[in-house]
Amino acid sequence: MISWINGELIELWQTNQKFLVLINCKGLGYEIQILESYFLKLKTTQIPNKNISLWIKHIKKEDSDLFFGFSSKDQKNFFIETLSIRGVGSQIAMGILNNFSISELINAVKTEDKKLICSVPGIGQKMSERLILELKNKFKSEIYFEHEKGQDEFEVKDPEINKMLEDLQLTLQSLNYKTKDIKKILSLIFKDVDLPAKKENYLSFENLLKLAMNYLDKDSSNLVR
Repeated sequence: MISWINGELIELWQTNQKFLVLINCKGLGYEIQILESYFLKLKTTQIPNKNISLWIKHIKKEDSDLFFGFSSKDQKNFFIETLSIRGVGSQIAMGILNNFSISELINAVKTEDKKLICSVPGIGQKMSERLILELKNKFKSEIYFEHEKGQDEFEVKDPEINKMLEDLQLTLQSLNYKTKDIKKILSLIFKDVDLPAKKENYLSFENLLKLAMNYLDKDSSNLVR
């Protein structure tokens, strides 16, 4: 089974609500379905011959092999656990992750927010109840999400900024920057740029990504002030 892949991005395209990439890994081309948020980030960065890394869930069927790719292990774990719930297929599981961040999903499960879960196409009232019940039990014993343990080094009360920073961390990880360096940079950006004050008229995800990459590409001696 293929559980992780690193290779050159050859092509990316959308088919209905499926977002796909073709990755060249040692001369083999792997067609992989990814999340919409990561698909849009790959389109906006537009780095020639970019190498990307993805956590893979390989689903083998009688007539095909399906690959689902995620920029973080947390997303892959959530996808796998969601698939184990009766009535949930791969496209519904991808739809859940396409609509909400991991932190939003964890909060929805903890607070039993059925309305939020039902907003995902294909999920009705009964399925939302089943999802919340089963995922809540899994969170207690099996799944440990990194951002629950380490992302509160600086407090982010604005949900839009929190989502932007979470997406930024996942994108930087996929570009092979070290997690400890990414967290240090996110803290610097949050404090130095004053995100809450400038989010409305200055910063977009693309601006933040460029800023973070500029910080990360400097000598490590310049990262600590």
